[in-house]
Amino acid sequence: MGRGRYRGKRVAVLLGGLSCEREISEQSGRKVAAALRGLGYRVTLVPVGRDLPARLARLRPDVAFNALHGAYGEDGCVQGLLELMAIPYTGASVLSSALAMHKATSKALWRAAGLPTPRWTVVPAAAGRRVVAPPRLPAPLPVVVKPNREGSSVGVSIVRRRADLARAIRAAARFGGDVVIEEYIPGREVTVGVLDGRALGALEVVAKGEFHTYAVKYTAGLEEFHMPARLDRATTRRVLALAEAAHAALACDAYSRVDFRVDGRRPFLIELNTLPGLHALAYLPRIVAPAGIDFSALCERILDGAALRVRESRR
Repeated sequence: MGRGRYRGKRVAVLLGGLSCEREISEQSGRKVAAALRGLGYRVTLVPVGRDLPARLARLRPDVAFNALHGAYGEDGCVQGLLELMAIPYTGASVLSSALAMHKATSKALWRAAGLPTPRWTVVPAAAGRRVVAPPRLPAPLPVVVKPNREGSSVGVSIVRRRADLARAIRAAARFGGDVVIEEYIPGREVTVGVLDGRALGALEVVAKGEFHTYAVKYTAGLEEFHMPARLDRATTRRVLALAEAAHAALACDAYSRVDFRVDGRRPFLIELNTLPGLHALAYLPRIVAPAGIDFSALCERILDGAALRVRESRR
């Protein structure tokens, strides 16, 4: 795979979209576009809506840089469209995108692979909307309640009293789909960047509040960072190895960011992001910088990986 193989080609940066993470995607997409233009790429910003097929047909890009987040952009839908239109695209495949977006499925695959993840149960969508009595819990309180197919901590609650459980389930169910109730793991919040199957570092993120809500993640000054994470060497090696194993278990072949909770020396997989943010407050650029990869180089490496997708899709 050659470095900068798409220089001089038509690059469509997909941004915006139809999910509740639209604003964050726009920030990622514009920052990526600026970086690629600075390297000499011919970049067109493509706001994503229901007219995306027609837009792409008119533009006829040589490659698509997927800067979308959340539903439709991160769950395999846009990836499937790009496959059908024979447009190389960045990020994970249709299958890997769908698996990672579906939290319960990714956790089941990790457990089958012998990887540690908190205990969980699933409340079906219809039951979640009308729930009155709390369902059976996977672990003693507190528990984490979250939508099965959302990112950026959208709809997530930490429930410490049984009296609050039904309300939290109904709140998560408003985003559509099933609701996951997960064992709460105390400890450190650690996230690992994986590029081309290799874990490049572990970042510890400390929220100035109870946990990393959507507002905390996307408001400057509400988080502090420790790079590398404040873990002993053995635990760090374990976390990096688990991130690579989690990436492989979901058949990811591009890049990802893998989130953990680390209780003492015991890491637990929480979720995997196949399209981690690339905006000003994003974690992935912080993780790869100590490895000598600046933001522009990161964007170019991600773009170079798009060639792998179209080669595989035409087998």
